[in-house]
Amino acid sequence: MTSESPAETPQSAETPVAPEKKTSRAGRNLPASIAVAVGLIGLVVATLFIQKEAFIPVVVVALAIGLFELTRAFSTARIKIPVLPVLTGGSIMLVGSYWGGMETASVALALTIIGTLVWRLSDGAEGFVRDSSAGVFVLGYLYLMGSFVILMLVEDDGPWRIVAFIVATASSDIGGYVAGVLFGKHPMAPTISPKKSWEGFAGSLIFGVAAGIVTITYALDGDWWVGIILGIAGVVFATLGDLSESLIKRDLGIKDMGDLLPGHGGLMDRLDSLIAVAPVAWLILHTLVPVS
Repeated sequence: MTSESPAETPQSAETPVAPEKKTSRAGRNLPASIAVAVGLIGLVVATLFIQKEAFIPVVVVALAIGLFELTRAFSTARIKIPVLPVLTGGSIMLVGSYWGGMETASVALALTIIGTLVWRLSDGAEGFVRDSSAGVFVLGYLYLMGSFVILMLVEDDGPWRIVAFIVATASSDIGGYVAGVLFGKHPMAPTISPKKSWEGFAGSLIFGVAAGIVTITYALDGDWWVGIILGIAGVVFATLGDLSESLIKRDLGIKDMGDLLPGHGGLMDRLDSLIAVAPVAWLILHTLVPVS
């Protein structure tokens, strides 16, 4: 007769089982997710419409948090991002975009790339290409993309341009979430992001286009068809941004970039769509919507 080890002892009926945290079908803690979203929206609106320059520090801090989340995530694969030069140069890119335009941001980008390479020299040859490439990647992924947000803010009607850009992107996420939960059956990219479905993508298109038309027409006095273009572009690039970040996490073997935002994960799990949409939103608004 053999005895069972403690690890193999069956759980008795009387042993209490800790209740599982309730999450939605899409895997989110919905009440926490909504509360965080409302708080973020309040912060954005307050800074944009009380004094629009106050929105610049919000972007700088948000991308700094994103940088630290990426640094921690990359470290799981023994990739060491040169944080100090990337953070310093990237922040200068953002601030320079507001007062000096893309020309200043481009010079700051070039100098920061050089600074990143020089900074990494002190750690020797092993992993030099790997770590330096990661630093340059983060510069482009976060700070170059973020510079287009600041360029939208520069215009006289900049706060409303930011609103149109954020609403189009957020509506894509909301539409995809609602349609995916209610109707999602056909995975879009099961090997990258199993929860994304074609039904969710259709919901994103409906919500995104509707939001684009409303914001372009009523907030920026633009043509309704520009709203359709912005909505479609927002959905496509938001989806690509989300899938790209999912692939980064899958490659690194992590679930979320962090746990800063209850119900959302890390801040990068919210920024991934926004930074991907920012350049195309700036291009559409700059080209097709006159400054009001």
